[in-house]
Amino acid sequence: MRVAIVGATGYGGVELIRLLRQHRQVTEISVFSSSQAEESLTLTYPHLQDVYKGVLQTIDTKVLASAYDVVFLSAPPGVAATLASGLLEGSAAIVDLSGDFRIKEARIYEEWYGQKAAPADLRKQAVYGLSEWNDEEIRTAKLIANPGCYPTAILLGLAPAVKQGAVNMNSLIIDAKTGTTGAGKNPSAVTHFSEMNESMKIYKVNEHKHTPEIEQLLAEWNKGAGPVTFTPHLVPMSRGIMATMYVESTGGLSHDDWLQLYKDAYESHPFVRVRKNGFPATKEVSGSNYCDIYLDYDARTNRVTIVSVIDNLVKGAAGQAIQNANIMNGYKVTEGLDFIPVYP
Repeated sequence: MRVAIVGATGYGGVELIRLLRQHRQVTEISVFSSSQAEESLTLTYPHLQDVYKGVLQTIDTKVLASAYDVVFLSAPPGVAATLASGLLEGSAAIVDLSGDFRIKEARIYEEWYGQKAAPADLRKQAVYGLSEWNDEEIRTAKLIANPGCYPTAILLGLAPAVKQGAVNMNSLIIDAKTGTTGAGKNPSAVTHFSEMNESMKIYKVNEHKHTPEIEQLLAEWNKGAGPVTFTPHLVPMSRGIMATMYVESTGGLSHDDWLQLYKDAYESHPFVRVRKNGFPATKEVSGSNYCDIYLDYDARTNRVTIVSVIDNLVKGAAGQAIQNANIMNGYKVTEGLDFIPVYP
């Protein structure tokens, strides 16, 4: 397939380049930018010297729609909403990493994102790209709303329990921690070294824009779902997300029953690994498309503690985007992504 990346100068865009270079079905990779058009990509990323020799091209929807099989939109929120209609007039399929099409209701999107929602027809057409749980719809889609990094870790960690109806949805508490790349490439007072080194920060309490995305999926899976308590934190590492979920059990399952439920749910999904014993660490999935999960049932409190870890730039962004493109094109789901984590 011929691939275009719009917004290639961000962390998600450069990660797409790294991964797509390993994809045996990709015959062409072109990069596009509104702010750095006609510049060499190596001005921003010198490590790509002799890897990618082309320049950043000016964004032209007619060219993108007709000359490429898949267009990855890795631009800030709002950009994909303006480009998608033109792109869909051609033959290209779209995988959007920005979040413009994740939320179905315009009112909710505008409340949490603080800007105008994408047109209703595009929001309706978009398929939510949680690969392991929506592959049938992804297979026939032309517009994919790639999930956010936090929702990917959280929803993969919760799905088997929630869909089974084995938990009290009103008891759910989500505590999640991310590395600083989750905040994007532009530096800020929150993410620069002297602020983050040897520190941990809670942020956007009860107002993180991934909250409605999580709630939307949980409500689709379980009619008892409602508002969730989701608390994010920044920790001093570049990559990784650890999502810890606490929820009350209602199904009378033992610890072994809970593990078996998860193993059965993900048995046919190569990128979700349910641990046999012991909770995973973020370093154990770094640089990979894996999501590792372990859980423990505490009979004393009747609560289940579920821990899910991913690399926020891979499974939480570029890797899942490629996984979705593989599904859309009928390729093996692991194509271009079948490598072990970087450890230590």
